[in-house]
Amino acid sequence: MNNYKINTKCVQGGYTPGNGEPRQIPIIQSTTFKYDTSEDMGKLFDLEASGYFYSRLQNPTCDNVAAKIAELEGGSAAMLTSSGQAANFFALFNICECGSHIVSSSSIYGGTFNLLAVTMAKMGIEVTFVSPDASEEELDAAFKDNTRAMFGETIANPALTVLDIELFAKVAHKHGVPLIVDNTFPTPINCRPIEWGADIVTHSTTKYMDGHGSAVGGVIVDSGKFDWMKYKDKYPGLCTPDDSYHGITYAEKFGKEGAFITKCTAQLMRDLGSIQSPQSAFILNLGLESLHVRMPRHVENGLAVAKFLEGREEVSFVNYPGLESNKYYDLANKYMPNGGCGVVSFELKGGREAAEKFMKSLKLAAIETHVADARTCCLNPATSTHRQMTDEQLKAAGIPAGLIRMSCGLEDKEDLINDLKQAFIAI
Repeated sequence: MNNYKINTKCVQGGYTPGNGEPRQIPIIQSTTFKYDTSEDMGKLFDLEASGYFYSRLQNPTCDNVAAKIAELEGGSAAMLTSSGQAANFFALFNICECGSHIVSSSSIYGGTFNLLAVTMAKMGIEVTFVSPDASEEELDAAFKDNTRAMFGETIANPALTVLDIELFAKVAHKHGVPLIVDNTFPTPINCRPIEWGADIVTHSTTKYMDGHGSAVGGVIVDSGKFDWMKYKDKYPGLCTPDDSYHGITYAEKFGKEGAFITKCTAQLMRDLGSIQSPQSAFILNLGLESLHVRMPRHVENGLAVAKFLEGREEVSFVNYPGLESNKYYDLANKYMPNGGCGVVSFELKGGREAAEKFMKSLKLAAIETHVADARTCCLNPATSTHRQMTDEQLKAAGIPAGLIRMSCGLEDKEDLINDLKQAFIAI
């Protein structure tokens, strides 16, 4: 499928049926797989042959869908996980261990921030957070001798900052480490970080890739371009023999194109088991088949809503990278000339009280913690996810009490704007 356009890959990538085989990717709902001899199965355990023996590690349905996403991102290999959070953890933990250090953009999803700052810290992995707007010199200063990865989000959730992928990749490679980019919001339809120098790409497939709020999932895509053996002292897990697999050295046996995902599957999925179910993978694939059609509509609706909000006197500010007034407009145009996503955030002047009235008055947009869905959804952190914080604490955290995050779905943009208009009447 490499010679086909990305729209075609969305529909037909990852799986090509043979004569008389199912046209749709089959759901292989089986935990185990039968072999004629112990020798045949033994080759799988020795990583001497490809195949399946237990769905905690690999499953044909999941692998077909992962292959499609690898094609969409321009990567060499991919692996589905049970969630986007699992994808980010596995991508980092696959090359980090106790004593390692990570440099990460500070503008990332709160759950990922906590993963890095709290949970992985308990494992002895340190992190230094840097501004997404940091200069090359400031980024350089964050690196240490034990730095093993750099991390950021293409469009941050929910801050909507835009990562300068090219700059972050340049600095990461200068220090001999890979850049890992969470590309959940733009999806490969609107941005392919590997083309700008990223080495590993992750997604919460729960969001736009699924697109219908049907199945939780994640994915890791390896570019196949990072030369692990060049920095073998930094990555012993990839570049020295693995005793749990009879002394295999992943970077030697599977090369740049296959080492990272093979190790991630053979070690982390084997031991931690955050597999995506075949049923969820099947649902995900249905979403992927229309991803190229849906993303332009999300962008169209997001921009229309952002422009409408910018002209309302009840609104203090509107945050959407597609607006010419946005500080990330030029950067967004560079990496995402066709637009980024459908998520918009804005602050109401009336604070918490105004936000409560506004949210209660919405009729079309649903109040949910979800984003990136076919249906429009809204969230006021002060009265939901961050309700334990005072107005002063919220302001200090960059989440004012009147802030509303709106994920614009696939409805008619005029209906979305009219829903906002009638909600403004309440305040």
